[in-house]
Amino acid sequence: MAAELNFKQELVGCFGFPVAENPTQAMIEPAFRDMGLDWRYLTLEVKPEDLPAAVAGARAFGFQGFNCTIPHKVAVIEHLDGLGESAELMGAVNCVVNREGKLIGENTDGKGFVSSFQELADPSGKSLVLLGAGGAARAIGVEMALAGVSKITLVNRTESRGRDLETLFRGKLNDRVGGSLEIEYVPWDGAYELPSDADIVVNATSIGLFPDVDAQIPLVVESLRSEMIVADVIPNPPTTRLVRDARNAGCQVIDGLGMLVAQGVIGIEYWTGRTPDASVMRKGLEDVFAAT
Repeated sequence: MAAELNFKQELVGCFGFPVAENPTQAMIEPAFRDMGLDWRYLTLEVKPEDLPAAVAGARAFGFQGFNCTIPHKVAVIEHLDGLGESAELMGAVNCVVNREGKLIGENTDGKGFVSSFQELADPSGKSLVLLGAGGAARAIGVEMALAGVSKITLVNRTESRGRDLETLFRGKLNDRVGGSLEIEYVPWDGAYELPSDADIVVNATSIGLFPDVDAQIPLVVESLRSEMIVADVIPNPPTTRLVRDARNAGCQVIDGLGMLVAQGVIGIEYWTGRTPDASVMRKGLEDVFAAT
């Protein structure tokens, strides 16, 4: 008997504003094809005031889930049916999963970063410098603390946001790891000089994101040391000024593509229950950036 025809495509996607520069589709759809899944990943521009309607639309269309990027990672929470443990702890969502009709917020940013980092080193006992205090910084800080870092230095220009993240880390997060985490907030005023005990440096800001590719992070480049592992969350372009400066200093580097792929793998696992081939996803990204 011939196989039953089925022309219904399952939908997932990304909600953001602006979103045209977001390359996630270029890695997700090749993974779906490689997995033999007739799924589509839609890159959707959603203005902040339209977010409630967009989530309602995802429900109506039966989306299997969707990613949230700037500026929706916190605002989306009130429109969901529940949160996973990590998302609840950090107060930010980047991946929504349809679980039997309920939209549940998860966060794969931090898990993806830890996965990328553990390919280079064990985070246990390390000192982490986080540049920025938005959703990505929250996610990375939480998951790296759960993975064993001993100190987090928060560096942010807007003191109120930096202090809010400091409060989260000193409170719920520190309680979760047994009170062993050392936290320090540093106001970002002028070029920041990395402390001598820093083992890991992460740019979790949007500085350098396309189209502002020449924007330079206010950082004393000479304070980069070859013993450090330096990461930039920005995927477009994958080789930011920080990535170039860190490589020139002899640092091990995690670029935005590595982090994007790692969190994308986890997202696909949430949506489909299957593990995609990360190399197919990385190649999809590399192909589109090589063509630009």
